[in-house]
Amino acid sequence: MPWQNNGGPWGGGGNGGGRGPWGQGQRGPGGQPPNLEDLLRRGQERFRDIVPQGGWGRRGVLLAALVAIGLWASTGFYRVEPDQLGIVTRFGKWVETTQPGLHYHLPAPIESVETPSVTSQNRVDVGLTNTDGLRGLRREGADESLILTGDENIADVAFSVFWVIDDAGKYLFNVEDPDETVRAVANSAMREVIGQSRLQDAQTEGREKIAREARDLIQQVLNTYGAGIQITQLQLHRVDPPAAVIEAYRDVQAARANQEQYRNEAEAYYNDKVPQARGLAQKIYQDAEGYRQQVVADAQGQAARFLSVLKAYDSAKEVTTQRLYIETMEAILRNVNKTILNTGAASQGVLPYLPLPEVAKPGAGAAGGQP
Repeated sequence: MPWQNNGGPWGGGGNGGGRGPWGQGQRGPGGQPPNLEDLLRRGQERFRDIVPQGGWGRRGVLLAALVAIGLWASTGFYRVEPDQLGIVTRFGKWVETTQPGLHYHLPAPIESVETPSVTSQNRVDVGLTNTDGLRGLRREGADESLILTGDENIADVAFSVFWVIDDAGKYLFNVEDPDETVRAVANSAMREVIGQSRLQDAQTEGREKIAREARDLIQQVLNTYGAGIQITQLQLHRVDPPAAVIEAYRDVQAARANQEQYRNEAEAYYNDKVPQARGLAQKIYQDAEGYRQQVVADAQGQAARFLSVLKAYDSAKEVTTQRLYIETMEAILRNVNKTILNTGAASQGVLPYLPLPEVAKPGAGAAGGQP
């Protein structure tokens, strides 16, 4: 025992022997250890000696009780930080929500307070756990990331959901495990949206639409649960075929790329030749239309001329007949070699001589009559 030594903590000394914690010898008669009941009784006596008896003792007890009550009441003060809200519960029932600052609630066990952070961004990953950009993705489970698409393909999908606390009271009391709830709802919503989409669309221009529809569906389900959670963003990391068929899928994608290339080349050739053909057809049509208009106008002019001549003939037939005869002879004899004989020479007995060989020569002029 620690008081058996002379240099023990109760300082028994060398001559007096060691003494116990209540100032008595360590052993009873015959060197036996002291009785425990005696030790307790002696301790009570010493305690009564320390505490005064009478009226002053009652005042001390009252003062001590008041001090204890004050200390207990002071435990009701609490501080809510700027990024937190205070949720006060009375015997486990939510009774008040307090804003940032210093507040007071009834001390425990009557009331208690929780101060969840309502501005911190929370994140739940589905299909992956560790993310470093697009690197370091670690598959969490094949069943979680494989989703059947609307065109009966299987997609390996990995995404992250970001959320904040919208209603701290609902968040604390309506949902037991918020992270797991968000995870399960996100997985279910993504399966529903992907199940209505084509794999090709989910990999290309349909990614934003899928992310938006899945986020809205997650928020709708959480609102029906009264979770007090606001979804701020849904980020798609990967929408790929399963690893077992990725090589075959890449071959298909390469074939589709070649098909698209050939289609673009054909469309370019079509866009080059068809306008040329249409332009040539339009030119031919316009030429024909111009020829038609020319012929029709010429025929109409000739008909009008004929009608005007006919009208003039009806009004003066002799004059018109003579004029037509003169115009006709003029048109016929304009480029013909002519020999004109004076009618007087024939009456004088002159024999007309026509040098037919000279007349037949090219460039021969008109021959005059000889007497």
